[in-house]
Amino acid sequence: GIVTRCPLELKLKRVPATQAWKGKICYRKICTELQSASEVEKAIREAQDVVAGTRGAISGELISLEIRSPDVPDLTLIDLPGIARVAVGDQPKDIGEQIKTLLKGIIGCKETLNLVVVPCNVDIATTEALKMAQEVDPSGERTLGILTKPDLVDRGTEESIVNIIRNLVIPLKKGYMIVKCRGQQDIQNKLALATAIQQERKFFETHKHFSVLMEEGRATIPHLAEKLTNELVRHIIKNLPTLENQIREVLQRTLQDLQKYRRGTPRSESEKLIFLTDLIKLFNQDISQIMRGEEQLFGNEIRLFTKIRREFQTWGVNLLECAAKVKKNVPSKVWKYEDQYRGREFPGFTNYRTFEDIIKEQIIELEEPAIGILNNILGMVEEKFMELTKRHFANFHNLNRAAKMRIEDIREKQAAEAERHIRIQFKMERIVYCQDDIYINDLNSVKAENATKAGNGKGFQIASVSNQEPSFVQEMVSHTTAYFNGASKRLSNQIPLIILSSALHDFGDNLQTTMLHLLQEKDKLSHLLQEDGEAAKHRSYLSQRVNRLTKACQYLRDFTSL
Repeated sequence: GIVTRCPLELKLKRVPATQAWKGKICYRKICTELQSASEVEKAIREAQDVVAGTRGAISGELISLEIRSPDVPDLTLIDLPGIARVAVGDQPKDIGEQIKTLLKGIIGCKETLNLVVVPCNVDIATTEALKMAQEVDPSGERTLGILTKPDLVDRGTEESIVNIIRNLVIPLKKGYMIVKCRGQQDIQNKLALATAIQQERKFFETHKHFSVLMEEGRATIPHLAEKLTNELVRHIIKNLPTLENQIREVLQRTLQDLQKYRRGTPRSESEKLIFLTDLIKLFNQDISQIMRGEEQLFGNEIRLFTKIRREFQTWGVNLLECAAKVKKNVPSKVWKYEDQYRGREFPGFTNYRTFEDIIKEQIIELEEPAIGILNNILGMVEEKFMELTKRHFANFHNLNRAAKMRIEDIREKQAAEAERHIRIQFKMERIVYCQDDIYINDLNSVKAENATKAGNGKGFQIASVSNQEPSFVQEMVSHTTAYFNGASKRLSNQIPLIILSSALHDFGDNLQTTMLHLLQEKDKLSHLLQEDGEAAKHRSYLSQRVNRLTKACQYLRDFTSL
């Protein structure tokens, strides 16, 4: 069955030989002191029963075991459950998948070194643990292979084990080690650790095939402990810059949060007014930064303006698709006129009404997508402003609510205003008009492009229009393409400008103004600045967090200066 059912953090700390063995196990809110090594197994089993239950299930909750002894190295390990394939007893039927999910969540972290423990009498190439390690660490930079039970190797296979240890079979950048642990009988007989290490050393020194591994420093638990310590130190040094940046970023964010909780609500009315003025001033400054596309970002946050640009790129794609649709639909429209509406005209006369109808029909199809882009961007802006209210006014629930109500009211007003402007723009677009010189330039550009294609041997072909179409059809395609090119350029800029003006800038300006109006409601100062009951607790939590992060930064600075 499964022995380790929860991640077990093992903190080993070497102490002087004059000090006695000490241990401590912690899980959830329970911490128990241990006086001897014989108490460890029972304590771990009891902890696992509390955390994961008594039916053999597993849990991702961490159990921490700290051991101080003269006989251990300074090292921290996390023991993980072994991979089970078949549920035993009352274990869940999907126990194997649960364990794999738990393992991947831990070994996938780039700050960890992964120790893959494999018995020597098992084919390492088919080992599930090594396969999982390779999935999360394809380069093998964070993986160290450890082979156990060398005394159970079948005769004649010793050299293949030596080749594995020498990294000749399945290469890992950190290589392999081989150890001989105490057997179950030795544990039951309470074989001392020092005696077990002596026996292990003797086994490797006298073994015909494995003694060379001992000489190379690839065998025994003491050599493994030394290698792990060195590898861990190198890995920590390598990841220090990233870790330091992450800690500084979290510290900066925590300090910013603490600024809002730094002091409670003042008592006098004049002080309350000054306090509220400062709160709104900082809030409005952040609104202005968002409007300029200069807001401060944390972690993987994306700037609001970047998100808005992506929406405008979608609008650009809509225009391109519409232009392609115009070219595709022109021949059928022209033939419909020829077959259904042509009167006294001779064949080949381009009908201006048909030209207008084609343009208007395609322009109308762009109106609703433009409104959709507007609504998407309004939602983004509203969400960002709501985040700011939470960041600045989280501990003043009445002020927070007042700000949110204003955001919702202004959003509705700006949505209606922006939609009105967009619909007016499309109403104007239904008037088919362009300056003569601009239109002639666009038409000449289309015809020059067609002539170039014809000269390259591609013939005259625009979208689905082939050179087999009559000349009057090709002429209509040229005219509609020329006009729509100009209209597309106009709309590709005009719609984003309308949206930026109403949905971002006017929204932000109006919000800042309405927030300043709160300062005139002096009879509501106490109501607006009524502090949340949890604010004091949160202030204490943030202060403690700042202290811990500051100490962490100091430790890293001291470490890197060594």
